[in-house]
Amino acid sequence: MTDETAAIKAVVKTYLDGLHEGDADKLASAFHPTSALASEDGGALKVVPRDAWLDLVRNRPSPQAQGLARHDEILQIDLAGPGTAFVKLKCAIPPRFFTDYLCLLKIEGRWQVAQKVFAVEVRG
Repeated sequence: MTDETAAIKAVVKTYLDGLHEGDADKLASAFHPTSALASEDGGALKVVPRDAWLDLVRNRPSPQAQGLARHDEILQIDLAGPGTAFVKLKCAIPPRFFTDYLCLLKIEGRWQVAQKVFAVEVRG
């Protein structure tokens, strides 16, 4: 594993820990302030700016507090250059199971999520 891959994995771990713990500060540290989350919703593009998403996280019970199991798995890391990377992962807030596509950029010497595109599947 390269140093860059290890650094990217550390950002992803911060993201996944923050998601499970409901820790908006951890999530904010992994995402660039101008980032957004995008998904398909009824055939239309839905975009949620980072700060609006963080407000949602702050105002909902965390998966950890609900006793929900973690379903984290990094499926792929692709370094496109010294400052650009793509990560595909699985995570969940049951009954919602997500596939996330994170685009990371190395900005001011540290890896940050610049954009998240995700799909959700509701089970059960």
